[in-house]
Amino acid sequence: MRLIRSVRTPPAAGRRPVTHLLTAFVLLTGATACSTLGGPPIEAHDDAHAQAGQVQAQLLTREERMAAAKKWGLDQPPLVAPPPPKVKPQLTTPDWADQGPGLIPVFASVPTTEKVVFLTIDDGAAKDHSFLQMLRDLDVPVTAFLTDESAADDYGYFRDLHAQGASIQNHTLHHPQMITISEDEQRAEVCGQQDILQNEIGVRPWLFRPPFGDFDAGTLAVAEECGARAAPLWNEEAFPDRIDFREDDPQFHPGDIILTHFNGPQAWNATMPDMLRTVLRKATEQGYALARLEDYI
Repeated sequence: MRLIRSVRTPPAAGRRPVTHLLTAFVLLTGATACSTLGGPPIEAHDDAHAQAGQVQAQLLTREERMAAAKKWGLDQPPLVAPPPPKVKPQLTTPDWADQGPGLIPVFASVPTTEKVVFLTIDDGAAKDHSFLQMLRDLDVPVTAFLTDESAADDYGYFRDLHAQGASIQNHTLHHPQMITISEDEQRAEVCGQQDILQNEIGVRPWLFRPPFGDFDAGTLAVAEECGARAAPLWNEEAFPDRIDFREDDPQFHPGDIILTHFNGPQAWNATMPDMLRTVLRKATEQGYALARLEDYI
């Protein structure tokens, strides 16, 4: 399991830890910001994919959505996300992630009052085609943060994922702990993956997730230099048999970002559809819809 480690500035007192994810933080609405970002424009073809997915959800009848849910072992269909905000919320870097002024924002939750959460998937080792079909059938949006060493043996899988509406973003070439390597090595890791994803997927990423959640001011400066405008982390981690929430707080909160991985039986003794069922059951039970992260940032 991967961890968000403390990054120079210790978390503010009184915040509760995220189990297995962060040693001490809770994002607070209105937390003191160290950097802000108005959401950049999404590439036209990504926007078209998102609009197509929204139209599909609107056209499906309740019976069709129920049939799709039953096909994938769910008692009820996922909740449908509300329309994207007309004005994207202002992203802020909270105190626990502050690395100084003028850097791209780092955050684990998007400021919104809507009951939406965002599913993000890292690395790219397992390429489960039944998972693609499940995403299509249930109209579930995801954001993939790809590492070249994991994804390179079949970028066709991720082209298919992108073609059905998923966003493809940057998670470095080799998944190093960024704060342990030189600035030039960091630049090679981030900019190199930017180039590969542009060549393989046809889109140049504008989001960067540092491996292990480890970063410093130099990491964020390099990421921006390579074209990143924000660095989303996560508030929960999903597995086929559970979701790791905040300590003593097994609840989603509006705008939470969920982390999972492209894993399968070798790592989990279970499948990507098993993981997605767990996420959808818990989200639906708590009254949350899965929304498209890029619609809000």
